[in-house]
Amino acid sequence: MKLLSLFSGCGGMDIGFEGSFSCLKKSVNTSLHPEWVAEENGDWVTLVPTVFETVFANDIRPDAKAAWVSYFSKQKANADEIYHLDSIVDIVKRAKAGEAVFPSEIDIVTGGFPCQDFSIAGKRKGFHSGKSHLGVALSDDEPSVENRGQLYIWMREVITLTAPKLFIAENVKGLTNLDDVKEVIEHDFALAGNGGYLVVPAKVLYAPDYGVPQSRERVIFFGFRKNALKEKALAALTMEMIPDEYDPYPIKTHSETPDEPYAPTVTCGDIFKDLPEPDASSDPSQMKYSKAKYMGAHCQGQTEIKLDSVGPTIRSEHHGNIEYRRLSQEHGGKHGAELAAGLPERRLTVRECARIQTFPDNYQFILNKTARNVSVSASDAYKIIGNAVPCLLAYNIAKNIESKWERYFKETKA
Repeated sequence: MKLLSLFSGCGGMDIGFEGSFSCLKKSVNTSLHPEWVAEENGDWVTLVPTVFETVFANDIRPDAKAAWVSYFSKQKANADEIYHLDSIVDIVKRAKAGEAVFPSEIDIVTGGFPCQDFSIAGKRKGFHSGKSHLGVALSDDEPSVENRGQLYIWMREVITLTAPKLFIAENVKGLTNLDDVKEVIEHDFALAGNGGYLVVPAKVLYAPDYGVPQSRERVIFFGFRKNALKEKALAALTMEMIPDEYDPYPIKTHSETPDEPYAPTVTCGDIFKDLPEPDASSDPSQMKYSKAKYMGAHCQGQTEIKLDSVGPTIRSEHHGNIEYRRLSQEHGGKHGAELAAGLPERRLTVRECARIQTFPDNYQFILNKTARNVSVSASDAYKIIGNAVPCLLAYNIAKNIESKWERYFKETKA
């Protein structure tokens, strides 16, 4: 199945939708999904591949492309050509002018359109963002439909141009309680292809429910091309309560109160337990971490993670104030045994953030200058990791859709 990825960043959604990556064994509920595990290696497993293959990706961040290409070039000889470093606005304009921008016969489009203008951590300007599609300040006379808060409209244009059977869009939970933004976006997405898409009511997914050790909440939109759906699927997807066998939202696999069939929530202690301290590591992503000074508990990012709980939401806009792996006793640190062992106060490393986002350890975020003269620093790495969809959350979505594909659509590929 050919997948077109928009707002791809460093590829959390793409990794999840292709599978074949490693994750913590505890993050997979093998009672519910025994067929997901391809190989076991101690506390870690490699997940089976999906039927999806990314054939087009795009973003405006050179560091995100450098990291994406570095990882995917291990599987795709043409990774650099697949990833288009350009604004979705400019790509759509070129396509409408007649340029053959997009591959043919796209099956599925995914995209986490920019969320800063909907996040409760930001100024919440929503559709009226003061930033352009390139992320720079807008002047009063620039077209509002090209602002950062309306880039989902340009995703809709890509859907119209490529006519996938299915599209999946992702954004922050804050979008759902900002006026009627969710309903407006659902309505606008349904207009793709001259009103040819059925958009099921969007839902918020809580990442820990899917084996992700992070208190991340994201709203997911699903849109189905109506003329590609089987009659029974169309009827089921328009019901007030969609039957389980047609529900595009993946079933919950983990819980803080793990009654059957749920597995226990994955914690920071689970995900960090085999990581050496930065000065004892040879992994550049584990060696690098923010040196921002402690500013007091009243400031953002001044708390330490709890080893017996899930981690904080990894943010893109933390400006160096990523949470602490360990605070000193003076600053209220709770990890007494570690402090007694002489371990220093420090913030989360790049690798620790990547693990919280369920990126595999063979994804290297700290890069020296690439062939395109682009490097990825620790500051860059924090940002692109924070912008990403957790790989394992995306995998849960992908495997659920994969299992129901033939039930949904009239025609399938071998």
